[in-house]
Amino acid sequence: MVTARWSSGLGFVLATVGAAVGLGNIWRFSAVVGQNGGGAYLVPYLIAALVCAVPMLILELAIGRSLRTDVVSAFRSVRTEYTALGWLVLGGVLLILSYYLVLTGWVLGFFLSWGLGSQATFASFTASWQPVGYFVVATTATGVVVSMGVRDGIERMSKVVMPTVFALLIALALYAVTLSEWTQAASFLFTPEFSVLTDLGIWSAAFGQVFFSMSVGQGIMLTYGSYVEAETDLFRSAFVITVADIGAAVIAGLVIFPIVFSFGLQPTLGTELAFTTLPTAFAAMPFGRVIAVGFFGLLFFAALSSSVALLEVGVAAAENTTRLSRRRATLLLTGGVFVAGVPSALSYSPAGLAVAGRPILDLVDQSVGTFALPISALCLLFAFVWVADLETVHEELGRLYPLVRYLIPAVLVVVIAAQGVGIVHPAWRLIVDHARNGSLGLLVAAVLLLSFAVLGWGLRDRLPTPPRLRSRRR
Repeated sequence: MVTARWSSGLGFVLATVGAAVGLGNIWRFSAVVGQNGGGAYLVPYLIAALVCAVPMLILELAIGRSLRTDVVSAFRSVRTEYTALGWLVLGGVLLILSYYLVLTGWVLGFFLSWGLGSQATFASFTASWQPVGYFVVATTATGVVVSMGVRDGIERMSKVVMPTVFALLIALALYAVTLSEWTQAASFLFTPEFSVLTDLGIWSAAFGQVFFSMSVGQGIMLTYGSYVEAETDLFRSAFVITVADIGAAVIAGLVIFPIVFSFGLQPTLGTELAFTTLPTAFAAMPFGRVIAVGFFGLLFFAALSSSVALLEVGVAAAENTTRLSRRRATLLLTGGVFVAGVPSALSYSPAGLAVAGRPILDLVDQSVGTFALPISALCLLFAFVWVADLETVHEELGRLYPLVRYLIPAVLVVVIAAQGVGIVHPAWRLIVDHARNGSLGLLVAAVLLLSFAVLGWGLRDRLPTPPRLRSRRR
């Protein structure tokens, strides 16, 4: 059972906002908006956030607070056989973290490069061994924060990092207002195109982005919820987290799109903007170096807070299921994630590690990065809503309960199907002319995730018995 607690309500909110606000908000949101018609995408995105994100946040936080345990033990508390599902979710989280840290290293590298005046380009950056070196630094930094504990590590970092992230966002947005095409950018972002709302791809992209950016369905909020005091209002907390997440994404759009339009760039280029096209604009604009440092610093701090949250899911599970100390569990998990991430780091380096001409990072992202999240969210809904029918879930969700029982599972099935047939592009690249075969990604994801499920099945009788949740069924 988890004994750690957040020191205050503010610490809890900042930590959970830090888990939610990451690369998915600041660069992926703008990329998806650019590829899906600007304001045409914003309408389904906001609907998805309110209809899916808030109920899922409350669900995970309620389960975590009720059980006071990790994601693996939480599944086992429903039925011993469901331990495998807990390992499945945990496996997806750690595999996502393994390549997310590579991207975190990239933004750290660009941040330091522009800060020191060398103004790296993506071609020069990946032609060196810097991606591997910065991956090591990002992994180490994440492990150090988590090893220091919930209050002294995660919460203390969040109290510094999250105000910094929003301060940088607001400062960059104020600068963007001075650019020549700010009005066009704002019109692109906020003018809805209702005629394209019948496009399944836009709706699938919106719902997929919400789950990706809000960090729901991965056990992060369940783990963070286990540290919440009993008197905390989960509905209000979920609403604040959602507003902060959407706010960060929209402000990021008001930073990126004015630069895009003012310098004649294409909003549909996807996330290559962050490393290829935007640096060219930074080099040409007034105060470009300062803006670049602020932008990549913003990306790094946001990525670091999300990386810490992902690692904490694994460390909490290792502490409870193996009785390891936090520091030893962190060392073990950080080392494992590092080993898993090395192939992704090498794929964009002089080594050029690839399978059938496809970089390992792209392959892992296409498979695990695309499918793990909706699959793990379905596992959570199946175990804690459909099977357990938990009393605490009914109490916390109230009238929102039908959404998590009926609507959200249906949405997740549609999102998985859309991704499987290639309607929605994988997470980090999102480049139109590099669409991939989704069925291959689904196959790879299934193999990797099922291996963790098999591990969980084999260990199901060796884990300590967790507390049981109260079910409405008698």
